[in-house]
Amino acid sequence: MSEKPSDDEPSASELPDDVWEQFIRDAERDSRASAPKEPSARARMVTERLRQQEARGEVPPGWRTGPAWQETNGRAARRRKLWAVLGVPLAVAVALVALKPSLLPGDPFGTDGSAASPLPAETATPSAAPGATDPETPTLDKPFAGSPALRWADGEAGIVLPEAEAVGPVPKDRVEQALKLTKKLLVGANLDPKAVRGARPEAALSVLDPKQPDLLDNLGTALRSPSRKHDPVTLFSRFDPDEVRPVGDVIKTRGRMTFEKGTQGGVAVHADYTFVYPVVRADGPTEVTRTIVRRVLDVELADPARYQVTQGRLLLMEYDQEIGNSSCDVYDGYLHPEFPSSAPTGAEPSGPTTDPYDRSKDIDHDQDECGTVSRT
Repeated sequence: MSEKPSDDEPSASELPDDVWEQFIRDAERDSRASAPKEPSARARMVTERLRQQEARGEVPPGWRTGPAWQETNGRAARRRKLWAVLGVPLAVAVALVALKPSLLPGDPFGTDGSAASPLPAETATPSAAPGATDPETPTLDKPFAGSPALRWADGEAGIVLPEAEAVGPVPKDRVEQALKLTKKLLVGANLDPKAVRGARPEAALSVLDPKQPDLLDNLGTALRSPSRKHDPVTLFSRFDPDEVRPVGDVIKTRGRMTFEKGTQGGVAVHADYTFVYPVVRADGPTEVTRTIVRRVLDVELADPARYQVTQGRLLLMEYDQEIGNSSCDVYDGYLHPEFPSSAPTGAEPSGPTTDPYDRSKDIDHDQDECGTVSRT
C-alpha cells in the first residue's frame, strides 16, 4: 500500500517551467543509457512547447541531442573500440607473462635464479629424474641457470637430518650423534670452502675413526700422491685452484639420510647426496660450467664397549660416487670440469650418456667406461 504524499511536497503542477525544461533536457540526454519512462502530462506539455519554440527558432540548437554530450560519447565509443581491439592480445600477453615472467625484459619482478621457489626436502627415493628446464646459459650472476639444482637448497641447508629415535638397544641420543657426525663428514668432504679449493679436508678426516684398519693411511696416500688406485676425489670434492675457481659461495645440495641398526653394535647411517659446483677458469674468462657429484656413504657409529673403536668417531663401511662433467681418466687428485668452448681433455668418452641429476637410480657399480652427461 502506498503512502499519501505529504502536503509539504510540491506537486508536478506547482514546479516552475525552467525546472521542467531542465528535466526534459536531462531525460533526452540520458535516453540512450537508460530505459524510457512514460512522461507525465505536465512533461508532455512542456516538451510540446519546446518543440514549437524550436520550430520558431527560439530554442538554441542541441537541446534535444546535446552536441557536447555527443562529442564526449564519441570519444568514449572510440575508447571502447580501442579496448575491444587490444583486449584479447593484452589478455594473452598477461597470461604468458604470468606463466613465464622471464619473458619481460630486465626481469622486473625479480624472477632470476635467486627467486626460484625451493623444493621441499627429499624424504624418499625420487620416482624419476628432474624434468627438463629452460636451456639457459649459466652466468656469474646466475650460475645455476638452466639447471634443476636452481631449486635445490644451498650448502648445508640441503642436508636435512631425519628425526632421531632409538634403534633396538641403541638410544635416541646415540642415533642423533651418528646423524650429526655423518653430516659433518659430508660437509667437510664436499662443502668446506678450503677443501673444495684443494686444501686438505681436515674437518672430514677428523670424523673418521683412526682405529679403522688402513682407512686413514689410504686416504693420506691419496691426498699426498694421488693415483688411479688412491684417488681422493672418490671421497672428497676438490678442484685445482690453478685451473678453476668457484663462482660465488653457493654449492647446491640435495639428498637424504636414513638409519638402522648396525652390524657393530651401534647405528648404521646411509647417506645419498648430490652436490653441484659452478666454476670458471682461474685465468680470467667468465664462462661458467658446472660439475655434479653424487656421493653415497654407509657409516656406522659402533659400540665402544664391545668393539675396538674410538668413542665419537665413525667407521666408513662403504662409499661410492658418480661424477658428471669432469675429465675422464685423470688421477691427479682433482676434479677437472670441462667447458663448452674447450675441447675435452683426458680419454675419449666411450660409455653411455647419463643424467647427473637423476637420483631415482642407484649408482652403476659395473660401469667402468667413461661416459658423457646429458646436461650440466
